[in-house]
Amino acid sequence: MLGILNKVFDQNKRDLKRLAKLADEVDSLAQDMKQLSDEDLRQKTEEFKARYQKGEALENLLPEAFAVVREAAKRVLGLYPYHVQLMGGAALHDGNIAEMKTGEGKTLTATMPVYLNAITGKGVHVITVNEYLASRDATEMGRLYEFLGLTVGLNLNGLSKEEKQAAYAADITYGTNNEFGFDYLRDNMVLYKHQKVQRPLYFAVIDEVDSILIDEARTPLIISGTAQKSTQLYIQANAFVRTLTRDDDYTYDEKTKSVQLTEEGMTKAEKAFGIDNLFDISHVSLNHHISQALKAHASMHLDVDYVVQDGEIVIVDQFTGRLMKGRRYSDGLHQAIEAKEGLEVQNESMTLATITFQNYFRMYEKLSGMTGTAKTEEEEFRNIYNMNVIAIATNKPIIRDDRADLIYASMEGKFRAVVEDIAERYEKGQPVLVGTVAIETSELISKLLSKKGVRHNVLNAKNHGREAEIIANAGERGSVTIATNMAGRGTDIKLGEGVVDLGGLAVVGTERHESRRIDNQLRGRSGRQGDPGVTQFYLSMEDELMRRFGSDNMKAMMTRLGMDDSQPIQSKMVSKAVESAQKRVEGNNFDARKQLLQYDDVLRQQREIIYKQRNEVLESENLREIVENMIHGVLSRHVEAHTPGNEDPEQWDLQGIVDYVNGNLLKEGDITTDDLRGKEAEEIIEIIFAKVKDRYDEKESVLDNEQMREFEKVIVLRAVDSKWMDHIDAMDQLRQGIHLRAYGQTDPLREYQHEGFAMFETMIESIEEDVAKYIMKAEIRNNLERQEVAKGHAVNPKEDGEKVKKKPVVKEIQLGRNDPCYCGSGKKYKNCHGISG
Repeated sequence: MLGILNKVFDQNKRDLKRLAKLADEVDSLAQDMKQLSDEDLRQKTEEFKARYQKGEALENLLPEAFAVVREAAKRVLGLYPYHVQLMGGAALHDGNIAEMKTGEGKTLTATMPVYLNAITGKGVHVITVNEYLASRDATEMGRLYEFLGLTVGLNLNGLSKEEKQAAYAADITYGTNNEFGFDYLRDNMVLYKHQKVQRPLYFAVIDEVDSILIDEARTPLIISGTAQKSTQLYIQANAFVRTLTRDDDYTYDEKTKSVQLTEEGMTKAEKAFGIDNLFDISHVSLNHHISQALKAHASMHLDVDYVVQDGEIVIVDQFTGRLMKGRRYSDGLHQAIEAKEGLEVQNESMTLATITFQNYFRMYEKLSGMTGTAKTEEEEFRNIYNMNVIAIATNKPIIRDDRADLIYASMEGKFRAVVEDIAERYEKGQPVLVGTVAIETSELISKLLSKKGVRHNVLNAKNHGREAEIIANAGERGSVTIATNMAGRGTDIKLGEGVVDLGGLAVVGTERHESRRIDNQLRGRSGRQGDPGVTQFYLSMEDELMRRFGSDNMKAMMTRLGMDDSQPIQSKMVSKAVESAQKRVEGNNFDARKQLLQYDDVLRQQREIIYKQRNEVLESENLREIVENMIHGVLSRHVEAHTPGNEDPEQWDLQGIVDYVNGNLLKEGDITTDDLRGKEAEEIIEIIFAKVKDRYDEKESVLDNEQMREFEKVIVLRAVDSKWMDHIDAMDQLRQGIHLRAYGQTDPLREYQHEGFAMFETMIESIEEDVAKYIMKAEIRNNLERQEVAKGHAVNPKEDGEKVKKKPVVKEIQLGRNDPCYCGSGKKYKNCHGISG
């Protein structure tokens, strides 16, 4: 183990040595750059572009390009990157993560590798956690890039297609991870290639990379539409679950958050719904509704996991404490919570396209990122994204005082002490930033502070419109700010006048988060650029983390020692126990994300095949060859099914072949059993295929070339889109139930891969069947138009809260029971995809 650790540390040392050498090279060019006029400095961009076009590597251009940006930054922004920022910039250019503490100027650091990679003309994406930061950085740093002759685009939610195309066509494009991901999905749903907005994904710099690639890695981006389904069952299941009592009728496991009905509970359910056996296959849907209603009641808590706003359930992001507007829990849990809170139960949605952030960002040719806290997740970055974490030293030494945790017996005692501490610091004018894990904690502390007459700002998911402004002023004299899970990342807290003499910014943590990284983020808000500061965490034996990981012995010990709630203990043993609990939770979370990725990789391979084929269809001038190959495949499968090689050719079902071909590919009577008798299977395929080609020629002679080519595209796109949409849904259903295979001693992941592959093959065959049938049988109209299979809307994993342009109203798919089904089968919706279950 020690050997591995030494290797890691040695690697970090070697990396730093190499980066320092590069930074020295940049330093050595400073004087030359200073001599250049503004025009000469700007001219350098054209020179670099020309040298790159002639084959010079970006690595060769790096020292000079960095020196140009550095000099331009001094002239345009009045900022001059430090030596450590040059090192950070070089680490980003290499496709790694630069870990730089808060206040070390990450935004300025990124300008150098962004500029260097933008001269390729392939487009660089700078990705931030919210639209406020994207707009701020695009405006501020945009002045620098534009001074150097590069173009800057800003990709915001709600822009028109033309505005987005212009933003992506720029040399450098700013935006949020959600928007880039959704644009990728939407681009793969367009009907004409000119509707696409993104270029091929080249280089991305992700700000707050741990937040985007780790915290949000379990949240897939989804574009969905809705179909009308009965919501009555949610209301009935909710009413039933309200009659149950914990432990008697169901059990709840706090560690895994799983809820199970007991025997007694099952009997009650059977009685309430008038059925004999709850686990009969015909009651799968009812069972599912009851289990989601149980989950909604036992493990989902108001003002912790979600809030009710304007008659809607809005999810709270457990990492940032922000409201995730527009996002819904999947698999019916959202509807179960709506029923629990007595709100109108919304329709379930169906997924039209989906991707995880992990798989989206792994498509970039080169990926890099920056954050103040990434070392604790280094293994994950290396394994999943192939990025190393390089810890860059601070420009000035950190002199912050990080105090040992104070542990109280009860929550009440802890909060009393927290409020006393804040009030004392408030009296002397020292600014305080209070970090909480849940919204309800921030509201409780706010009440207690108000009673004491302490003026303060509360920054949580219910109030983040002024987020950046509140955070920026959190270092002013006498300011007290309560923030949930450090909302407002990316905004620097500068100390007000006279605050240095008062000891700098005091950070008070009201409990430990399950991730050490998020505790470190909170700590890191204090003591920037060599400023003084102090951090103190308050814990109690009743905190969730302590409760989940066995604090009973500790509590008993405190009681034995006769310690009351006014006496905290400062024990290294407890602090170590907390840290090991955090490490365990981090390990569990990493495993969960890794498993999610392993499952999503199955869909990723399929998605890449489908999107590649879809692009070929859009790009292609003439699809006849592709269509003929599909028809040939269909024909071969049907002929082989009716002419088994181990059977006497006399016994072959030639009539079956004729019926299929005349029904799906040719006109009645175009082929007879006499034409096929006495022929080998291969010959039969060729005879029929020759007739199909004749029929195809006939169709082409009736229409002009343009119409025929458009007809092919309409048919192929419709078949691919409807089948792919069904397939995503089917894969989702498979994923939900696959874990049950573990009871049969089989590996669920292997089963999912195996069955997912078989389902994909079936889907491809089904696409070919549809295309063959419609191309050969459909009558061609003159007013042909490509149509979306379903209209969808982006299900945003989190809403940023800044005022952005209003989203265009997108009509969702709304189907009544007797409407034609969306999949194009020709059946009524109720007889096709509307079959409940």
